[in-house]
Amino acid sequence: MISFECDYNNGAHPQVLANLIKYNDAKPTPYGFDEYSERAKQKIREACGLPDAQIFFLTGGTQTNATTIDSMLYQYEGVICVGSGHINVHEAGAVEFTEHKIITLPDRQGKLEASTLDGYLDDFMHDGNKDHAVHPGLVYITFPTELGTLYTARELDDIYQVCQRYDIPLYIDGARLGYGLMAESGDVSLPYLARHCDVFYIGGTKIGALCGEAVVFSGRKAHKHFFSIQKQHGAVIAKGALIGLQFDALFTDNLYFQLSRHAIDMALKLKLVFQELGCRFYIDSPTNQQFLVLSNEEVERLSRHVLFTHFGQTDHHHTICRFVTSWATTEAEIDELRQIMGSR
Repeated sequence: MISFECDYNNGAHPQVLANLIKYNDAKPTPYGFDEYSERAKQKIREACGLPDAQIFFLTGGTQTNATTIDSMLYQYEGVICVGSGHINVHEAGAVEFTEHKIITLPDRQGKLEASTLDGYLDDFMHDGNKDHAVHPGLVYITFPTELGTLYTARELDDIYQVCQRYDIPLYIDGARLGYGLMAESGDVSLPYLARHCDVFYIGGTKIGALCGEAVVFSGRKAHKHFFSIQKQHGAVIAKGALIGLQFDALFTDNLYFQLSRHAIDMALKLKLVFQELGCRFYIDSPTNQQFLVLSNEEVERLSRHVLFTHFGQTDHHHTICRFVTSWATTEAEIDELRQIMGSR
């Protein structure tokens, strides 16, 4: 059985494990206030070109989103997100569990358009009854999107300008950030992204770490009691160096970007296989997530040999299927998939 199910069903990159083993006998200060975590934070600041960025380490994506969003909103505020956004469809209502409404807007290929955002905010600000409504207090987007699409530098700038015009912070979910930054057709760099939002996170869980995400407050300061808010969310681990050491390894000698690029290279090879076999794509994704439309019979046949994700239906006879590459995907696995699919 070969797996293209997701990019987090493997262990950690050997260099990440080696760093954990190297310092296994150390006695670091707990809760993330250790020298290894600080060293990792400094490397991230340098990679982002943000010497004054505030950085916090958390263990997983849902936890990171719920904690960060909660820290940035008043009780009467909600977060703007496209209907297909991750916090709206794949986090079991974690944000709403913190009593903040998700305000959904329509998307275009998974992306929020600046004109849609501007139109909504303009209407809200001119509504005489707005004080009876949930106030938009934060804008949330993902990079890449839930459908594997990318914002261009221009699109990101346009959205951020709208946010600044209405004095609403922009938060970017970067669970797969490296895969978006290293996509061939992308024109957004890490420093550019960091300068065009107020807070974002760098995903480690899906890119070479056992676990861990790095929240980077770039354009605005973190809540002065962010650590206490983390604690309330159960998002502080006593052995904080566990995450710091992993990011220390990932941001040494560009390892994070090398692993991300490998996944993109594998995704392009995977995409070529699908094209050669005449498969129908659901959407054109330049990242490590590839979406196909397969007949239900083909889905049943493939499922006996390959792990992949069922992403919904186009009709009663066809299923949207997601195939995902990662830093650990091999060419041998892609060759095996070609043989399996070609034996129809």
